[in-house]
Amino acid sequence: MTVEKPIGGGSQSKFLKLVDHGETYGPHVVKKYLKSLDSIRMVVDLGGGWGRDLGFVKAAFPTASLNAIECSADCIASLENQGVTTYSLNIEAERLPFQDESVDLIICNQILEHTKELFAILHEISRTLKIGGSLIVGVPNVASLHNRLGLLFGKHPTQAKACSAHIRCFSRDDFLLFLQECFPQGFALKSFDGSQFYPFPPVCSRFLARLFPTMAFSIFFLLQKTRKYTKSFLEYPVRARLETNFTVAL
Repeated sequence: MTVEKPIGGGSQSKFLKLVDHGETYGPHVVKKYLKSLDSIRMVVDLGGGWGRDLGFVKAAFPTASLNAIECSADCIASLENQGVTTYSLNIEAERLPFQDESVDLIICNQILEHTKELFAILHEISRTLKIGGSLIVGVPNVASLHNRLGLLFGKHPTQAKACSAHIRCFSRDDFLLFLQECFPQGFALKSFDGSQFYPFPPVCSRFLARLFPTMAFSIFFLLQKTRKYTKSFLEYPVRARLETNFTVAL
């Protein structure tokens, strides 16, 4: 009689107990980007959560209109208590409730890795963002140092496991290529940074992420919209004949 071994769940590494997981969201990076911006009158946070990043915006630009897209009822209640105008909608299937070229700043921090409809989301971002407006994107980095080393030993990247909520992978050059292919010369990269560096504690982590941002756990982009947008993100899947039923009209 053959006794099959059960499929074991991986326990958290003891080394990760040293890690400050808040660094994954790059609070210091977001604050740095906000300091580099001029007047912000209207900001939208895609996935507002508990209001962490919008809190940074409020501190930097006290008179800015704060808006969030959020689906969690608890988070919506928290955001509204903080004076944030909140909308509950599906960013993969619905239009953002903002006029064309009406938003000064859009924040999208640790959201895009959860989505399939990247073309539709960037279409709406590009539609609503003003020319000269700013976009802050934070995503897990599939090319992080710990993923590179893990792959040498046959380990799957931690940010792209099948049993997680992440369905897309990102790296610096691939994301910039995506923007350029879909919206040529539409965004200028103003700053690129890393945050979180497994498996190091905060002081070492920030130092290493600053020196080697392309190998950090999370990567951050500060982008500026440089020209008028039409529908090129929605047109790209058709033009490139991508064999997936992406949304091509909103």
